[in-house]
This record gives sequence, C-alpha cells and structure tokens, in this order.
Amino acid sequence: MTDFTYAVDADGVATLTWDVPGRSMNVMSQAGFAELDGLIDRALADGAVKGVILTSGKKDFAGGMDLNTIAKMKEDGGDNPAKSVFEGVMAIHGILRKIERAGMDPKSLKGGKPIVAALPGTALGIGFELPLACHRIIAADNPRAKIGLPEIMVGIFPGAGGTTRLVRKLGAMMAAPFLLEGKLSDPKGAKASGLIDEVVALDMLLARAKEWVLGAKEADLVKPWDARGYKMPGGTPYSPAGFMTFVGANAMVLGKTFGAYPAAKALLAAVYEGAMVPFDVALRIEARQFTSVLLNPSSTAMIRSLFINKEALEKGANRPAVADQKVKKVGVIGAGMMGAGIAYVSATAGIEVVLIDAAQEAADRGKSYSADLLDKGISRKKVTAAQKDETLARITATTDYAALAGCDLIVEAVFEDMRVKADVTAKVDAATGPNTIFASNTSTLPITELARASAHPDQFIGIHFFSPVDKMMLVEIIRGKATGDVAVAKALDYVRQIRKTPIVVNDARFFYANRCIIPYINEGIRMVAEGVEPALIENAAKLVGMPLGPLQLVDETSIDLGVKIARATKLAMGDDYPDGAVDAVLFAMADQGRLGKKSNAGFYAYDAGGKRTGLWDGLKTAYPVANAQPELIDVQHRLLMAQVLEAVRALEDGVLTDIREGDVGAILGWGFAPWSGGPFSWLDILGAGRAVEICDALTETHGARFTTPALLRDMAAKGETFYARFAAQKAA
Repeated sequence: MTDFTYAVDADGVATLTWDVPGRSMNVMSQAGFAELDGLIDRALADGAVKGVILTSGKKDFAGGMDLNTIAKMKEDGGDNPAKSVFEGVMAIHGILRKIERAGMDPKSLKGGKPIVAALPGTALGIGFELPLACHRIIAADNPRAKIGLPEIMVGIFPGAGGTTRLVRKLGAMMAAPFLLEGKLSDPKGAKASGLIDEVVALDMLLARAKEWVLGAKEADLVKPWDARGYKMPGGTPYSPAGFMTFVGANAMVLGKTFGAYPAAKALLAAVYEGAMVPFDVALRIEARQFTSVLLNPSSTAMIRSLFINKEALEKGANRPAVADQKVKKVGVIGAGMMGAGIAYVSATAGIEVVLIDAAQEAADRGKSYSADLLDKGISRKKVTAAQKDETLARITATTDYAALAGCDLIVEAVFEDMRVKADVTAKVDAATGPNTIFASNTSTLPITELARASAHPDQFIGIHFFSPVDKMMLVEIIRGKATGDVAVAKALDYVRQIRKTPIVVNDARFFYANRCIIPYINEGIRMVAEGVEPALIENAAKLVGMPLGPLQLVDETSIDLGVKIARATKLAMGDDYPDGAVDAVLFAMADQGRLGKKSNAGFYAYDAGGKRTGLWDGLKTAYPVANAQPELIDVQHRLLMAQVLEAVRALEDGVLTDIREGDVGAILGWGFAPWSGGPFSWLDILGAGRAVEICDALTETHGARFTTPALLRDMAAKGETFYARFAAQKAA
C-alpha cells in the first residue's frame, strides 16, 4: 500500500496523487516523504515528462504531519535526539528544495520542469508547506476549505520551510498573522492574501493545473528568492522599513505571549536571522530553531494535549460502548444568554431546536440572538443569507412544552435554583417520551441531587457549557450517581455534533473546571487582602501563561456571582469553609456596587464604554500595599498550585478518571497556561519531587490549602510522572 500514485498522460504531464490508505485526510509520514522523493526523482529523470501536478485523491489536500514522524526522529537519536531531529528536518528541506528547483541548472536557473500543487480542499501544516515549494498553487473554490500554517497553536512553528518561504513571499509583516497567530483562510481569502495563486471551480482544478504546466515558461519556475536582485518585501531587519517591522513584531509577540511560549520566540528568531542570509542558510537556521522547540518539554506537552489528546476525546476515547446516539431534535429550556447560545450552536450544526421560555417575548429574544450572530457572519462573508434562513428555520421559539414531542435530548438552562430546575424537569418529563435524555446546564448544582426530580434518573446528566457558548470549545459532561451509559453516550455524541470538545467527569461540588478555577480567583483576592501589589498579582499570572489575571477574571465573570457561590459553599460546608478572608474582600466590593465589568466597576476601573482603564485606585486605599513584596516566582507558585492541586485532588477523588481530560479541560475551559500542556503535564515538566517541595513550603507559609495530595507525594517517592503512571494504567 502506498501514499502516492504516479501516472503520466499522453501530453507528458505526470500526476502525483496523495491518498493515504485508511485515513480520512492525508498526513505526511517518513514513508510518505520517501515515496514522494522517489516519485519526484522519477518525474525529473523521465525525458517524456514535461511537468508535474501534485494533488490529492481525497476531498482535502492534507491535514499536516503525522506526529509519530517527529517522535520517531527523537527516538532514533538515542542519547542525541537533537542531532537526529535536525538531520531529519534537513532531509525534509532537501526534498522540498528538490521540488522547488525541479532539475534546473543551479547557475543559469534553466532546464527545470514545472510543478504545480492542485488543492481540492483543506491544506494545513506540511500540507501547505509542500505546495509553497511548488511553482504554482491552484485551489478549488471550496469555501469550507482552510489553508494555512496552524502549528503555533499546538506549541511548534512551521519547520519544513513554511516559515522561511512565507516570509520571503509576503514579507515579515504580512506573514506574521499566518505564522504567529496560525490564521487560516478559505481559498479566496488565501488568494487575496497572496498565499496561493489561483482559485478555480473544483471540476476545473486538474484541467487548469495541466494547462498551467504545459504553458509554463522557465521564468515561471524561478522563485523570487532564487532570482538575482531579490529584495524581501517590507525590507530586511537592518533596512529602514524592516527595522521598524522587526521591532514591532518583537513587541507584538512579547505583548501577546509574555515570553511564556518558546515556539513564538524561536519562530521570530528564525525569521530575523534567516532574513539576513541566503535562502539555503535560512533553511538551516529554521531547522535549528525548530529542533530546539521540538526538544522543549513545553512543545511535547502542548502537542500531546492540544492535538493528540484533544483529538482522542473528540473521537470518543471515553465513550461507553452503546449504539449511535446522534441527536435529531433538541429542546432547550431557558432562552437567556446560555440557552440562546446552546440553541445557536445546535441549529448551526443542523439539529432541529425547540427553544422554550416562560414568556414568548423572551423565547423570541433568544432566537434573535442566533439571528444577530448569523448577521455578523454575513457581514464577514462567512455565512450566506440562505444559510441564515436555513439555520433560523430550525429554531422554534415557544412557551409550549408540548412542542418538545419528538426531542431525543433536552438541555435545561434556567436559573441556578434547585426548585426552578425541579419544576422544569417535571414539565419536561410530562411532555417527552420515555427515551428522552435530560441534561442540566449547571455550573455548580450537584447532578445527583437535581436528578431526584426526574422520573428517569438514569437518563439525567449534566452538560456544562462555558460562556460564550458559540466561542468556547469545551463542554463538561457530568455523570451523576444514577446516570446511565446511554445518557453519557448521547451527551458525547451531541457535543461532537456541535463540533466542541467534551470531557466526562463524575458528580461533585463544582465538578472539575470550577473546582480548579475558583481557588485561582480566591488566591488572587486573598493576596490583595494581604497587601500584595495588585499589579504584581495580575502580571505574575500573565507572565506564567494565564490569559487573565485572577482579578480581571472575577471582574469578567462578575463579583456578585462570586458572592453567590461563596454563600452557597459556606452554607454547604459549615465550619469547614476555608475562604473567609476572600469573602471579606469580595463582599465589601459587592456592597459598594463594584460588581465587575457588567457594572463598569470592580477590581478594575472602566470608562463609559466599558473599556478597562487600569486597576481601581481605591483598591490600594482599602487594602494598603505592604512595604515588603513577595518574589514573582512565589506569587506564580501560589496562583498555579491553587489550580493544580485541585486537579490532583479531583483525580484522587474520582471526579476525573482520565488525566487527558484534566489537561485538555484546563486549557480549553479556563485557559490554564497552554504552554504547559495542562496541570498534569506541568507537574510532569516540573517533576513530582520539586512540586512536593513547593507545596510543603507554601503550606508552611500560607496554610493547609497547599497541603500536598497523597498521590503526588507517592509519585515523588517513586520518581513517577502522571503520564507514565496513568498511561500504563489505561493500557492495562
């Protein structure tokens, strides 16, 4: 079985068709590279071949590199993985450079054969780096296709020439969004940005590619950077224009990453250094920087969590073995912001929706939320008017529970009140059939308790969406004590339908995400009360990779919600409640009407338009800053360990059953330092022994909330890592 097939037509045009057996999308492997290399040699050596078309036998071109290829490079290196990886990357550069030069004389740049990439659909990562080495890129007019280099999103950067070629093609400034942000474009957008050369109808793709091959002139084969007198668009680093570009790029990267992401720094270094040397030297620089990133534990952790583990969870890694539970019709109870968002993502996924609220006006307002989002999509040319009409036609807004007949899934999104939810549950039971699955979208209330109101507790489950629903990728599925496998499978299949990432956790107070994020917020507030400089707290969080500092986060989620959660938790825990010092600050803020962003007043100050203008001056008056301030690393350890220790305890308690869900859920749910790969990956990078030392020191200084979990102490004693220990358990 081969990844590529080779055919030459009567006009002397060779077509290399990429079609990896058993895969829905092409991915590049070591074997694939070897095949491609051999077939390019064959085409270049055959005098009857006038040129080459490189295309795909699938609906898309390629999804990227098989990550096992990178792992194999490391393994093959033994005690010197850097040498092995570097040589492997340089071998890839050699193949792509061979395609680029296509047999031409190195001095005269004549005698080459035209090679064109014909992309029927999506082309990502190496699936776009390979076309960049071709002499022309023609894409089918497929609005669903995505073209680009998303590597930065999983902790690496384009290392098969994509960085060097794109910068030389577009200039550093124009290439920056595609390299540093992983921006993807549809074919027309890609052409407008200069990523590709042509867009044609799908049924004309190969014909147009052949036409170009047969009509190509020798000058069409010479890349700009190989031609005499080439000047980089926008200028090199020491040109007047280029100097400002590179200074700005460095500031932009540091402003966005706070130096926490090694891939972004390495990419920028490869671009900066590579811009000052000949092209082939720039490729070596890119390979060196790429190797350094691949050997950084952050890269390994990010790839594992944001690519391998995320994909496994989306494909149902922990799905019960029951029949397909695809949702045909969903009922959403409550048309507020959450319910309206759930209705929108369901309808856009092609699911029929019944949106119910107590008043018709509220139900209609919930449906109009979808209309507004679709109108934004139209304005950005991502949605057509016809698609908007089709989507809205799937949503029935009503007050009548009888409209729920035929729904196979109900998602309740009403107020966080046990009595209100119990009343809704009874009404739904009366209106639906015996096989309907009922899900509560709750962030705090125990699913097992809520299920008491159901006539079918085995069909009752929690589905916790994060706000805003249309943007947040994580969905937390909560299994109550009585929840059955069919309900779990239904929830997982539904989340997959709406193209989000699920994690499944067992029922406990705050489930998993809120269990970990509340201590992070509380630790920040506690430090304010202690006299720690608020700016130090916020910047310490950002410098360690958190997207928001704890004070900004509580402003965003609203201070009165924090007060409500604190009161409910204190009522439930009684004398064991540990957060009185936090409440003293939080309740005082609420009493002053400083409820966060929604009231334009919180830990931060806001202008009339709701824009943050800086930390509130009155904070230092109410909580004077101490003369002696803690070290940055101590603040960071407090903020990270507040979250991480709860993740470990959730695993100990059986709330989490899979550390992959813990890592993916942390990054997607509340943005836990993505560079780390998640809390369990971070502990593995840090080492259990070092983690215990930090926890013991924090416990001695700040109290029992930092007590080392028994599991972590045991792992430190045995020299274990989470992924080694729990991967072995999963395999067993």
